[in-house]
Amino acid sequence: MARLTITISDEVHQALKQAALRQGKSMGRIIEESLEEMGIETDESAAAVVARARELSAMSEDEAIELATRETKLQRNSR
Repeated sequence: MARLTITISDEVHQALKQAALRQGKSMGRIIEESLEEMGIETDESAAAVVARARELSAMSEDEAIELATRETKLQRNSR
């Protein structure tokens, strides 16, 4: 597993710490979940979305990729 050092304000650090305690999660897990909600995915995760879309439709692989890309962009822009 990779390690990352970030600089955040003391206030944000304290809020993150408190959220981790309330949710019974690590601060790292909360950050990972936040990144996932922002649409940041591994290639494996993105490929699984495309495969699932293909299973649920009669789309070709190219059509499924196009749909997944379009929907991801819409989600990112709506935040």
